[in-house]
Amino acid sequence: MALSVTDLLIGKLATILENEGTTIAGVRHEVDKIKEEFLSMKAFLLDAEANKPKTEGQKLWVARIRDLAYDVEDIIDEFMYHMYEKQSGGRLSRGLHKTIRAPCNIWFRHKIAKKLQKITDMIKAIPERNQRYGVGLVGGATTSEDIQKLVQNQAESSFFIMEDELVGIEGKKQILMGWLMDNEQHQTVISVVGMGGSGKTTLVAKTFTSELVKRHFDCYAWITVSQTYDVVHLFRSLIRELYKSRKENFPAILNAMSRIELLELLVNYLESKKYLVVLDDVWDVKVWREIKVSLQDRQLGSRVVLTTRNEEVASNSFGVESYVYRIQPLQKNEAWELFSRKAFSTKQHKTCPTELKSLACQLVEKCEGLPLGIVALGGLMSSKKSLDQWQQVCNNLNWYLHNNSSLDPVRNILLLSFNDLPSQLRHCFLYCSLFPEDYLFKRKRVIRLWIAEGFVENVKGVTPEEVADGYHQELCFLSMLQVADDFVSATSSGRLKKFKMHDLMRELALSTAEKEKFGYVYDGREVMEEISTRRLSIHRMEGEIKSWRGMSKIRSLLVFATDMSSLSFLNTLVSRFKLLRTLDLEDVQIDKLPGAVVYLFNLRYLNLKGTLIEELPESIGRLCNLQFLNIRDTKIESLPQGITRLLSLRNLIMYRYTGNLYFKVVIGTKAPSNICKLQKLQILSMIESEGDTCRLIGNMTQLKSISISNVKERDEIDLWDSIQKLTLLQSMGLMASNEEEILPVKAECPPLPHLRRLGLIGRLQNVIPWFSSLHSLTTLFLHWSRLEEDLLPQIEALHNLTRLRLCNAYVGEELCFRRGFVKLMRLELLNFASVKKITIENGVMPNLRYLYVDSFMELKTVPLGLEYLSTLQYLGLKDFPMEVIRPIRKGGVDRSKVQHIPEIIHVFKQSSNWVHENLA
Repeated sequence: MALSVTDLLIGKLATILENEGTTIAGVRHEVDKIKEEFLSMKAFLLDAEANKPKTEGQKLWVARIRDLAYDVEDIIDEFMYHMYEKQSGGRLSRGLHKTIRAPCNIWFRHKIAKKLQKITDMIKAIPERNQRYGVGLVGGATTSEDIQKLVQNQAESSFFIMEDELVGIEGKKQILMGWLMDNEQHQTVISVVGMGGSGKTTLVAKTFTSELVKRHFDCYAWITVSQTYDVVHLFRSLIRELYKSRKENFPAILNAMSRIELLELLVNYLESKKYLVVLDDVWDVKVWREIKVSLQDRQLGSRVVLTTRNEEVASNSFGVESYVYRIQPLQKNEAWELFSRKAFSTKQHKTCPTELKSLACQLVEKCEGLPLGIVALGGLMSSKKSLDQWQQVCNNLNWYLHNNSSLDPVRNILLLSFNDLPSQLRHCFLYCSLFPEDYLFKRKRVIRLWIAEGFVENVKGVTPEEVADGYHQELCFLSMLQVADDFVSATSSGRLKKFKMHDLMRELALSTAEKEKFGYVYDGREVMEEISTRRLSIHRMEGEIKSWRGMSKIRSLLVFATDMSSLSFLNTLVSRFKLLRTLDLEDVQIDKLPGAVVYLFNLRYLNLKGTLIEELPESIGRLCNLQFLNIRDTKIESLPQGITRLLSLRNLIMYRYTGNLYFKVVIGTKAPSNICKLQKLQILSMIESEGDTCRLIGNMTQLKSISISNVKERDEIDLWDSIQKLTLLQSMGLMASNEEEILPVKAECPPLPHLRRLGLIGRLQNVIPWFSSLHSLTTLFLHWSRLEEDLLPQIEALHNLTRLRLCNAYVGEELCFRRGFVKLMRLELLNFASVKKITIENGVMPNLRYLYVDSFMELKTVPLGLEYLSTLQYLGLKDFPMEVIRPIRKGGVDRSKVQHIPEIIHVFKQSSNWVHENLA
């Protein structure tokens, strides 16, 4: 982590030297010198990162570097804060709890220079002190290697696990055996993917050792790859295992053979044999590229099985027939059965005592179906006899994870993924642990926080959002973040929106975050006094937060205690964190912005979504470094003039959902006419059109996403002239001023090659002819269009469309999906008052996973053709006539048409309450 902190600091110093030359006059030399010292130190930290310091001296050395990096950041930020305070005429001093006095600039610059010089001297002294006390970072086996050996030993143990220790494996094993032993003659690659500890290796081992499977192949081999592999060593292992499977002696000179000789031997040996090869613990797809040349496809029915925790590896095409088995957590009943077998092995029938049932359930829930965690925790609890001992483990699971050898397997497996992360991803991963347990966080929210924190590296020609999105995808590919709901929460582009951390993974991440002074979670159970951390996440406010000396070092404040309504307390808290970069108050029930916020000159990110705030102060314009402002679903109806001084702003999100299906489904926010001064804005959603708004937005040429409400027919020329200038546009939303106003959509549209999302709210005279030209479009929302002609023929050929939402978009009596919609995954049809029949032809929407139909009171039957939607995972039916629903209930005449759908939810009103009925 010291390397990650140092990297961030070097980047920050470089930016300051480049962009703040005038501001740092007088201390520039010291800033430059300390940057060079940290650049030199980075080489040593790279060794530390690779060799994982093990002795106390080594750990102290690395921790000292981290702390010095934090000290430099504090000094630089305090200096910039002071200079900003002077430039604003000392107004900040009246609004903040001050820890920096305001002396004359020359004296203050001299003081800062001396502080920086002192740290430079301390950095230079570290190597001398290390030499004096014999502290070094080179030599010996590394901690990572030690962990890998332990993991490999665990993998080998999978062959010898007793059947009574296995739960929920038989069905999975049968699926794998089916793929291994089918009639396909071409080589097939089978990938088993899941997070560490999910039972991948155990499942494949139990399948591999089946005599039925072994007899199906001429020879077979199991080799463990791991993170640090040597392809020559893999070839030798493969040869030994293949020969061994046929009880043959491998060549005596095997260890002396070169790579090309080994390769030639393998190719010749397998030329006429049907083989089964398992590559266990594959971390990188290049392993396959290097080894596949030895495993040629002779069309004899050979099979290769990979286990991996990396989704990117599993999803690779491999150049041959391939299957992916995504291993799922154990079901609740399976998890309980496995835990009981381990924890209560000495009890009659392995039954949990009544007095321990509640605590046992808590521990099983913590494991979230992770077999390794359940087995390890069950083993630990088998030695705990009293209620007090069980309570102690429940209350201090984090401590036991780090200090009890029974849980070493869990810690080692999970830490292996973390230790393998590139330095820039470690901060991003640890940041996710600051969200509450089981909290579903959104992708966009977390990547904006990463950017604001400075975690995202600058890549030429790529936006920070795109780089951060890559980080997020990588964490998901590595199974370090879990998808919440893959079809309900998918975005227009098919990317997933909601994620969480596995509880055990989060416990380990939190411990690391606290130890590394990265972040601290306050859960309200005790008085919070002196803590040394950069980020504070408040989950509950039952206790008391006292003032402490290092409060000014906090850079990030996230508040999840949504019942915190004390504005004065929050204001006092914020005023002490004067160098905050991020402030997240989403859903906190305050009705006014804390006054101290406008003095946070260092603030990059301000999230007020879901608060009860009614207005922003004029002084919001003081936040000169603010990049992200979210006031969605607040009570703010208009922005102050001061908003136009936020020249660094990249995202301004300010729409309000009304929660109904009528015309006014969403409301925009009024903004000053000169908001077009915000030239860095990339997202503006949703601005209420007034006066020249439609003409002026054309000046914001960096916009990638724009939505405008209150659009009138007379705005047509100005609107489309502006849209023509927005060459980077990826998302556009237009809303008419009222439900009778014709939405001004031109017959001919300017080229929109990058447009991926389009939402039109309001009446349309005709089906728009240029719909079919939007080849990049992935999402289309049409709301209250009330078209008289069939609109489906115009949009069925949009080959990239993944989501379609139509609400009162058509006033005819029949909707017929005849062809196309090849990539559509999510379809929502709402509020069609006159439609009596929906038909889906065979072959249409071959990838549909989610279908929601709401308020079709004239419909005579459920949509015809549901039986053709073989990929459908969810069917939602709301506010339907009961005679339509009755035939698809169990035993109904049309039940066979929907029985393949895993989830069918019927929502209807009963005595003024909405009732949810599961028809699956």
